[in-house]
Amino acid sequence: MKQTNIFLGNNIKLLRQRQRLTQEGLAEKLGMSRSKINCIEIGQTKSPALEDLLRFARFFKMSLDTLVQIDLSRLGELKIRSLEAGSDVYIQGGALRVLAISVDAENNEQVEYVPIKAKAGYATGYKDSEYIASLERHSVPNLPRHGTFRIFATQGDSMLPIPEGSDVIARYETDWTQIKAGTPCIVILNTEQSLVFKLVSVQPDAYFLLSSLNPAYQPYRVHASEILEIWSFYAFTSKNIPAFSELSIVLQAIKDLKQSIGKKK
Repeated sequence: MKQTNIFLGNNIKLLRQRQRLTQEGLAEKLGMSRSKINCIEIGQTKSPALEDLLRFARFFKMSLDTLVQIDLSRLGELKIRSLEAGSDVYIQGGALRVLAISVDAENNEQVEYVPIKAKAGYATGYKDSEYIASLERHSVPNLPRHGTFRIFATQGDSMLPIPEGSDVIARYETDWTQIKAGTPCIVILNTEQSLVFKLVSVQPDAYFLLSSLNPAYQPYRVHASEILEIWSFYAFTSKNIPAFSELSIVLQAIKDLKQSIGKKK
């Protein structure tokens, strides 16, 4: 049987030091003894009490799975800060981040459709398998075998020349840090703007820049803790054909955006 690596002690020490806490300071905040924390950090305590594990999880805002099974020292600064903010590809709401999907009778993954009227509910039910199962489902031909896809109805003109009211087919992103600058994405937020279609660029300190193709809309930044899911653009369907002049405008806008990002780097 393959041995399971346990990273609890090292993770507790790393997170404690990131908050500039001594063992005594952490012990006081958690209502534990300094000697107990020391034993856990050096790995002397092989089976910590469940109530102690829960204290660590609640204090550091991380799931037990993350604290025990993920070597935080190997993660980048963006991921660690996202974890500390309570939102990351690994964790959301104190539990492991698991994507809810639906399958057909042959166990083939289906593509759910999120209409405009459901977008507010999606931000609260996105990880509820029963809610996802209640969405309209489709079998979309010629999608790549790898990846999970979903269709989102869009509104507004911020992404012209992609016409208003288009349905965007998007792929689920598991690692936000690997998103290339200026990638068009559906972003699910825990704010009033629950679903937006924007060009996404990763920025320092766990922030993301959201920009529009339409120059009439100013770009803005959101923190990783405000993001629930990111789905990168794959294709779109629309009843309207964009005018050639509009396509030229968007190609120039993308070129200008890339040049701007390159200068900032």
